[in-house]
Amino acid sequence: MYRKRIKFYLNFNRSDDMFFYKRVCFITFGASLVAISLQLFLVKNYVIDGGVIGISIILSHITSQEIGLYLLVLNTPFFLIAYSYLGRRFLMLSLFAILVLSIGTYILEPVPVLTHNPILVIILGGICLGLGVGITIRFGGCLDGTEVLAILFSKRSPVSIGQYVLLFNFFIFGISIFIFGLNEAIYSLATFLVAYRTIDFSIQAH
Repeated sequence: MYRKRIKFYLNFNRSDDMFFYKRVCFITFGASLVAISLQLFLVKNYVIDGGVIGISIILSHITSQEIGLYLLVLNTPFFLIAYSYLGRRFLMLSLFAILVLSIGTYILEPVPVLTHNPILVIILGGICLGLGVGITIRFGGCLDGTEVLAILFSKRSPVSIGQYVLLFNFFIFGISIFIFGLNEAIYSLATFLVAYRTIDFSIQAH
């Protein structure tokens, strides 16, 4: 499924006829959906996602700092590294998406979660997260620097992008067991699977 996403990162001709403001609007919408998923479903229920978002949730829990700060700080270096390979437009749109996500999570921080039911958290949180990430990718941006890094590494080794990402996320979910507990780690894995299936669906719908 990661190969499908590369086409959206590398095929810049797809947007030649798309006005820039339209891309910005859709990326704003996508990043806002991710912020809603994080703050109204996942974070306060100790459910994490994979990648930089998962690391940011863990660090935010440990340090009691805003999750948006970690999202911005941790993602930016990955996008800067990818600049020469994926281009200036990708860099600008991805940084914009992360900025919107960071602001969104900050604004929604005081808002209580909509539900504590694990099934609803997994389904609603996962779908909302997946739609947001998928829309952002579809319109030329990215919300997780680890996928970009996996793309770059896969070009120089026999290990696939999916294997890199899954290995990294396995490590993150393993850590979450010791921080949030086994049940929360299982919920996190289920949410991750729902989100990634939703991402693929939103991309294929293009």
